[in-house]
Amino acid sequence: VVSAALRRPPRHGRGPLLLYVLDVMELPDPVLPQLPALLGPDVPAAGVLVVGNKVDLLPVDCRGHLGRLRQRVAAACARAGLQGAALVDVRLVSAKTGFGMEGLVSRLQRSWKCAGDVYLLGATNSGKSTLFNTLLRSDYCKSRAPDIIDRATVSPWPGTTLNLLKFPIINPTCDRIFRRQERLKEEATKTEDQLSSEEKKYLNQLKKQGYLVGRVGRTFQQQRSSSEIDFDPDMLSYSMDEDPRYPPKKQEEREEFTHNEVKDARWCFDTPGIVKEDCVLNLLTEKEVKLVLPSHAIVPRTFILKPGMVLFLAALGRIDYLEGEKPAWFSVLASNLLPVHVTTLSNADAVYEKHAGQEFLKVPMGGEERMKEFPPLVPQDITLKGIGTTEAVADIKLSSAGWVAVTAHAEEELQLRAYTPKGTALVVREPPLLPYISSIRGARIPGTPAYRTKKPPSFVENLRTTGSR
Repeated sequence: VVSAALRRPPRHGRGPLLLYVLDVMELPDPVLPQLPALLGPDVPAAGVLVVGNKVDLLPVDCRGHLGRLRQRVAAACARAGLQGAALVDVRLVSAKTGFGMEGLVSRLQRSWKCAGDVYLLGATNSGKSTLFNTLLRSDYCKSRAPDIIDRATVSPWPGTTLNLLKFPIINPTCDRIFRRQERLKEEATKTEDQLSSEEKKYLNQLKKQGYLVGRVGRTFQQQRSSSEIDFDPDMLSYSMDEDPRYPPKKQEEREEFTHNEVKDARWCFDTPGIVKEDCVLNLLTEKEVKLVLPSHAIVPRTFILKPGMVLFLAALGRIDYLEGEKPAWFSVLASNLLPVHVTTLSNADAVYEKHAGQEFLKVPMGGEERMKEFPPLVPQDITLKGIGTTEAVADIKLSSAGWVAVTAHAEEELQLRAYTPKGTALVVREPPLLPYISSIRGARIPGTPAYRTKKPPSFVENLRTTGSR
């Protein structure tokens, strides 16, 4: 779809921009290497702006973690051959909680302005449709469009974007840019105490869902007749989980754009998600996918294991600690709904045989009949050398089910064996995405290898801290 669109003669004398949405938790991203082939010499003046999404789900493991994440995304782009003039920028956002979205809109308006069409591109479940919906209700979109255009379907099931949804991009004139900047400056002076009760309520809801939160507002709004019920469009922009509640209209015809509004418009298109190969989500039912994909801030779970111990992440992944001189720390970053169980090497096979498909391991679900059709777990041997008790040496990424960060004593060599379902990708990610994650833990739970969990506080990017000047 995108390849065909890129090779059409440019409608406005300039080729389109690819807005590539990447789930930062999925690094190394499997689709990213396909992008340079789309930008061949026959594609006129096209560029890529890479958006690292879902940063709200990851806890802050140390100061400057966002800068490090951005460097990891930029490095992944370089490895994929995407650099130089073709790479417009790398931005980190949460399309769901709004973090970084106002900055993304400003960046798009400053660099791309209204030069050409924009295509949202990304793998399934990267949050691409959620990003489309957020941009639709932001200053990036013409003011009347949210009332006219259907919101993109947001679902964890691959392939829900069946048609090319689109909205017209607003022309960022000097006056509009100025008015927008004035609004952003004014909003940045507010504290949480100055928000309305409804705004506070929804902000608290977002804080429970993500560590990083932002407020997406609108500077340019359509004037409404006084007979209509007043409502706050800014409030509508916060909610990603519910459809906006529009004022009831009495047998009105659906609004449409006028010819003059769209005759020279540049459009932002939402494209179908690209299905990732070797992905565990392809093996799961819709109900199981909803348990595996994190929808709330991930609370890290850390365990201290000795050689001869085994860690299960549901029935989707397993890590055996085979050999080593000292205990090591294993920090699990996955959906809070997925269970983690630790057992001994001698009992591990029996635990899997007895509990795979049952509530104890939770996913897959459906008992013996489900497990008959589910691929068996296959092993991969891994050798790691620790770099210190405060910094993880690597992540063992169990396809898209999550990952385990391994922290070991300096120079300590660990012999591990990791398992994922046959046909899915197991990746050893070095360096790890959150190297200091094992420090985010409570006290050791007596008599167990587990530490109490600890949830870091949330941060709202465009509010003044109470009491500060």
